[in-house]
Amino acid sequence: MRRTHRSIRSNLLKHHLFLAVSAAGLIFCSPAFAQTSERAVTRPVENNAGTLQKGSPPEKAGEGGKPPVEAYPSSGISLLQRMGTTLPPLPPEKPYTGPVDEAYGAFQRGLYQLALEKALPRAEAGDAAAQTLVAEMMTRGMGIPRDSKNAAFWYQQAAERGDPSAMFQYALLLMRGKDVARDKAKADDFMRRAAEAGNASAQFNWAQLLVADNPGEKGLQLALPFYEKSAGQGVADSQYAVAQLYQSLPDVPPEKKAKAREWLERAAKAGFDTAQLDMGIWLVNGVGGERDYDKGFEWLRIAALRGNVVAQNKLAHMYVNALGTRPNPVEAAKWYVLSRRAGLSDPVLEDFYLGINDEQQKQAIDAANRFRRGAQKP
Repeated sequence: MRRTHRSIRSNLLKHHLFLAVSAAGLIFCSPAFAQTSERAVTRPVENNAGTLQKGSPPEKAGEGGKPPVEAYPSSGISLLQRMGTTLPPLPPEKPYTGPVDEAYGAFQRGLYQLALEKALPRAEAGDAAAQTLVAEMMTRGMGIPRDSKNAAFWYQQAAERGDPSAMFQYALLLMRGKDVARDKAKADDFMRRAAEAGNASAQFNWAQLLVADNPGEKGLQLALPFYEKSAGQGVADSQYAVAQLYQSLPDVPPEKKAKAREWLERAAKAGFDTAQLDMGIWLVNGVGGERDYDKGFEWLRIAALRGNVVAQNKLAHMYVNALGTRPNPVEAAKWYVLSRRAGLSDPVLEDFYLGINDEQQKQAIDAANRFRRGAQKP
């Protein structure tokens, strides 16, 4: 069964990396923050996240032939912060030509009581797929009152019989200690088995666990194959991770490194606002391909409209420096006001804001207030 709710663990190492923003030599420094919902969101950011510093464009190799630090992505991956968040759904499944499962067919049509009637006898007889379906329906209260404890029982039964979706869900329960005793070793085992069996969400989570349990480059190298498999199945977080690791890890084959921007774009198009932020920065700075200020501006604007604070800060700089757009002091000030209210200070933009006239400041504040009110509507 497809899972639209995928979970991860916390405290993934952060890479604070710097990017040149224009031919004039401006530098973007921006940490990525995890997307927490499909609505506009704000999130805490570091005090220097929006600072612009002067420097040369990242066009020459650094010491030992490696790209200079400015050529790397904006901040690596912080995906372990996405524990418990709802992620974008997977792409449509391919047409199924195998045997028809009457219980699952009824479930897909919304006939939950009929699905339960057909699945429960099979579950009691030891059918793993039926056990997983019963567990799912009990978890979500479909055709039956919610019953997380009995759902955990059925997930366990199906997981022990090797159902990939059940192994993934049961691993999450073991990780959290919800309705079952917390057991990290058993959780890791079921997560690994589900990943190896091809469950896309489990592949992503197992990669996260490998990173968490193996600090440094070793964990990232171990995790990369699972990120790749999950990315190929449409998980946006994995697509973002693949893009970042292709760009930043040493010894990545050239043919893979050349696809880093492609993977980042796929994650951005799936609605992952951190990927949208980085897509804009990569295009502006020429990371993973040619510079394109116009497209970079558009991606930063998309992320800013969705409430990404760092993107709002970067968009203000784009308006100030007329990169990908015409100069617009009111729009620049509006986006600066929004990012500053969210806690992102920027001395350069503060000087710019104080340098415009009172009427422009008033227009910018009014525009920021309208944007905020619109973002807060249900």
